[in-house]
Amino acid sequence: MTHTAAKPSRWLPLLMAIAIFMQMLDATILNTALPKIAEDLHESPLNMQMAVIVYTLTVALLIPLSGYLVDRFGTKNVFLGAVSVFMLGSLLCAAAPNLEMLVLARAVQGIGGSMLVPVPRLTILRVYEKSQLLNAFNYAVMPALIGPVLGPLAGGYLVEYASWHWIFLLNLPIGLLGLIVGRKIMPNVKGEKAALDLSGFLMFAAAACALTLSVEIVSHDGAKPFSLLLAASGTLLMWLYYRHAKTASNPIYAGHLFKVRTFRLGLMGNLISRLGISSVPFLLPLLFQVAFGYSATLSGWLVAPVALASLLVKPVIKPVMARFGYRNVLIWNTRILGVLIMLLAVPSESTPVAVWVGLLFLMGTCNSIQFSSMNTLTLADLRGYQTGSGNSLMAVNQQLAIALGIALGALMLQLWRDSSIGRADLHTAFRLTFAGVGLITLLSGLIFSRLHVSDGQNLTGQQ
Repeated sequence: MTHTAAKPSRWLPLLMAIAIFMQMLDATILNTALPKIAEDLHESPLNMQMAVIVYTLTVALLIPLSGYLVDRFGTKNVFLGAVSVFMLGSLLCAAAPNLEMLVLARAVQGIGGSMLVPVPRLTILRVYEKSQLLNAFNYAVMPALIGPVLGPLAGGYLVEYASWHWIFLLNLPIGLLGLIVGRKIMPNVKGEKAALDLSGFLMFAAAACALTLSVEIVSHDGAKPFSLLLAASGTLLMWLYYRHAKTASNPIYAGHLFKVRTFRLGLMGNLISRLGISSVPFLLPLLFQVAFGYSATLSGWLVAPVALASLLVKPVIKPVMARFGYRNVLIWNTRILGVLIMLLAVPSESTPVAVWVGLLFLMGTCNSIQFSSMNTLTLADLRGYQTGSGNSLMAVNQQLAIALGIALGALMLQLWRDSSIGRADLHTAFRLTFAGVGLITLLSGLIFSRLHVSDGQNLTGQQ
């Protein structure tokens, strides 16, 4: 592996913070603006999910290429290219005249977005001493966690007092800052020219696309046979990839990862529990603006407590894990989250704002505990040679769960809306959708019940 001889800049974590902030802001700013975008593009606000799904899916599929591209072209070149593509995608989104062009532009954004965070993270791992890594990552991540708090607020204010185009144009000055800082301080670290498992990558990518699109299109007129074909093809391709990973010399994701019990359970629990959790940020702004008639600004303020609570609860997560253990926390927290999602069906448009804020703040608290505990436990028992591949697969799994969760939430809402119940009262369609996605999260707690009481003790310092 090639390293730069010069001492790395102490401002390098700032670059990662800018990248994470830009990605997090973009991921959360769009949901609040979807109803206004739909109105301008002459689309139903309840049919805008592909604008969100395609970005997340593109990011998920291309994350595995980051290590290979860095080894071949260098960290600086790949990062500057990623920021440039992300800015180009943002510009194309702002100029999109219809939903089809917006979806294509979001795919371009996703190509750049897939490299925004992995490349600076990989750079820090390669140029910093191990003793400096924790401080470097904390410095990088903490400022960037503000992005999900500001995203819904910025989205609401921009669409109400300017226009929706600015939610994408906002990325341009942030991206320009990233380019300027990146050119000055990022080293162009390369690695050994590892071969790309192209056949494995294509199999995995095709499987993920097929499975996600099968959920997305199943409710379209006359699309059920094609949806079933996509689901069957995706399942077959995923099985073929699993067979491939067990025999390939350098697979994208090594087959031996799945022999680690906590990794296997953590990955499955991550995927299933996030299906319901990930649909909520998409569904809530639609409920507030389309069903209740709230303003985009009020919608943004109501959604923001979820991210704010996630940020504030971070310091207490490790003590909670040490006190109750990973198994107990994950089982009960998943159940509580499922119930909280179902409780979103109870309030009406006349419910006081304070009730919504309290409910969503509690949900954000549980979200933060859920994500931190799932992620750390998933990687806890991997060997050193497995951590790179395992961490990459976990990141892809999270993005796929978000895409599938949004597709599933949109599908449920559309099915209930088209039923006799939903046609009579749109709010009832939302209520039944929240009950459905909440039940999925509640039942996913059964996966964590298969954990051992001792799992995760090495992470909390217990013997």
